[in-house]
Parts: sequence; C-alpha cells; structure tokens
Amino acid sequence: MIESQLKPCGVIDPRVLQAMAAVPREDFVAQGRRALAYADLEQPLAPGRAMMTPLTLGLMVQAARVEPGERALVVGAGTGYAAAVLGRMGAEVVALEESPTLAARARALVAGHGRVTVVEGPLARGAPDRAPFDLILIDGAAERLPAELVAQLDPRGRLVAVIVDEDGVHRLGLGRASPAGVAFDWLAELHAPPLEALRAPPMFRF
Repeated sequence: MIESQLKPCGVIDPRVLQAMAAVPREDFVAQGRRALAYADLEQPLAPGRAMMTPLTLGLMVQAARVEPGERALVVGAGTGYAAAVLGRMGAEVVALEESPTLAARARALVAGHGRVTVVEGPLARGAPDRAPFDLILIDGAAERLPAELVAQLDPRGRLVAVIVDEDGVHRLGLGRASPAGVAFDWLAELHAPPLEALRAPPMFRF
C-alpha cells in the first residue's frame, strides 16, 4: 500500500506514512474482506457506507498537517480507521458516527491508537459539546457543509473534505475558517464514498 499506492501518488510525509503503516487496515474492513484491505478500493462497511481508498485518506491526512496535541473531529468515522490514523499522529480525536453498529465496532478497534473517543450522533450536527476543533476531517464525500458543523472549527482551524459539486465532480479541498464560513484551496480531483447525511437537498431545475 505504502510503496505502490501512497508514495508514487505524492503521499510522502513521513508522519503520515508511519501512522498508516502502524494501523492494521485489515482490522477495520468488513468481515470477509481482509484479503482486500490494502487494495486500491473503497471498502463497503454497511449499506450506503464505505471506507475510503488508502490513497484518498493519505492525501487528506497529508493536507491536514495535523500536529500532536491538536483536537480533531472525524465526521462519518465508520469503523474508525481514519480516526485511528490521526490518533497515531498524536491528535486528540473525536470520531463521530451515526450508525450504532459502526460506532460500536469503532470503539473496539480504535483502542491502542492514541486518544480517540467515538461518539454517536447525527453527522450534520457535529460534536458541539466538544468543540472547537483545530481540524475537521470529513470521512467521505460531502455535497454540503452544514453551518452548525462549520461553526465548530477553531478560528485558526482547518477543514479537509472531498466536496461534490453540482456536476458530480469530487474535489479534495483544504478549507480554513473565514467570515463567510470556510474558504477552500482545491488540491485535486479525488473520489470518496458519499455520506448521505451530507447530501444537498434536491433542487428543482427546468
């Protein structure tokens, strides 16, 4: 994974590579898919939910530039893989998951990977009682960023997400808090599994 997927495609931060090498991805995939854990594939976790490819997550974490001791919120944490990687990098992580089944599995799996706390609740609501956060990482593609979630970002914080535009194009963005909400620098076109909770409402078009 590291030598054939991450490094050739630009994930070269030693801290990111070390963290992803230290977290056994095969533990976090669905039962029966351990042999495919390190393939360049999105891994199905539950109906409508999937784990990002290693490359997508690696590029997101590298863009985030997380530092030890920073407070991070992972939205749509699934079984906790991304949260465990951030935990390995020294962040204090809140892993937010709305599925009780996935959250229960994440609690068992993130143990031993740093300071990671799994909380259950609506993804669009975030974790306001634990805010503010230095970093918010959306663990899936988002069509919208709810104002309540954005408000939980520290004024000097970063938000890393794959945003889906109106034409369906997925773009990795590094956002920073601004008076208008979040101002993004767009880094790459990069696919991520969509999060239903962060879809945009249907729009009427002629």
